[in-house]
Amino acid sequence: MGIFSSIKNAIWGSDKDEAKPAAPAPASATPAPAAPAAPLAPEPISEAQMAARIGAMPDAEKFNWQTSIVDLMKMVGLDPSFANRKELAGELGMTDYEGTAEQNIALHHAVLNLLAIEGGKAGGILTD
Repeated sequence: MGIFSSIKNAIWGSDKDEAKPAAPAPASATPAPAAPAAPLAPEPISEAQMAARIGAMPDAEKFNWQTSIVDLMKMVGLDPSFANRKELAGELGMTDYEGTAEQNIALHHAVLNLLAIEGGKAGGILTD
């Protein structure tokens, strides 16, 4: 699992959480209606919806996750070392990451944007 997947799963839950089968329904004489097909792509969510979800996480008020990639990573239990931030940058297509303040800001924005694009759903567009 990649660094972004770890962040996403810490915030939204893992693919396994979504894939848990429902309890079997009792047998009945009438067939159950067919379940609607799942959407092919998740619907993006608003910045406010995402901020509310992240802000509701335990101890979120102790971190400056709104502007700091380091604090966001700490909040979800990841080591915010240069090596991990560089790996995350590579996962998101950022090349030549050196850990400058500007690059950290861009990395933070990229993570939050991708989380919003994925609509707060596990199993998004990046694969491991």
